[in-house]
Amino acid sequence: MTRWPTPEPMQRALELARMAAEAGEVPVGAVVVKHGAIIGEGHNLTRTSSDPTAHAEVVAIRRAAEALGSERLEGCALFVTLEPCAMCAGAIAHARLASLTYAASDPKGGGVEHGARVFEQAQCHHRPEVYTGIGEAEAADLLRGFFAGRR
Repeated sequence: MTRWPTPEPMQRALELARMAAEAGEVPVGAVVVKHGAIIGEGHNLTRTSSDPTAHAEVVAIRRAAEALGSERLEGCALFVTLEPCAMCAGAIAHARLASLTYAASDPKGGGVEHGARVFEQAQCHHRPEVYTGIGEAEAADLLRGFFAGRR
C-alpha cells in the first residue's frame, strides 16, 4: 500500500488539534485554503468560549468568510482532522466549500459518512468533493490519547 505524504494544510490542522488538546479542548483542528494559501483556521473552542457551535470547522469557516468578505467560500477547500458532525457538515454546505478533506472517521458523531450523512440528503443544495483518511493515524492517536487521559 502506498502512503502519501500528509499535505501541508492537514499538517497545520493537526498542529491546531494539538493546540486544542493543550487547552483542554477536544483535539480537532481545521483550515480553509484558497489558491494554496490558508485563509482561515481554528481548533475546537467550545469549552474555552462557552459556545457549543465553536467547533474547529465553524471557527475556520468564520475566519475564512471574514478574510474574503463573503459568506460563500466557493473555490475553497476545508481540511479537518475529524469527520465533521451534522452541524459542521451543514455549515460546509452553506459556505459552498468546493472540497472537504478529513483525517479520521467518526462513527459516533460524524455527519458525512456516518449518522445524518448530510451531503446525501435531498435538502442539501451543495455537496463538496469529499476526501478521507489523509493524516488519519495521527489524528486518531491524538483523539485516543486525549480521551484516555480523561478516563
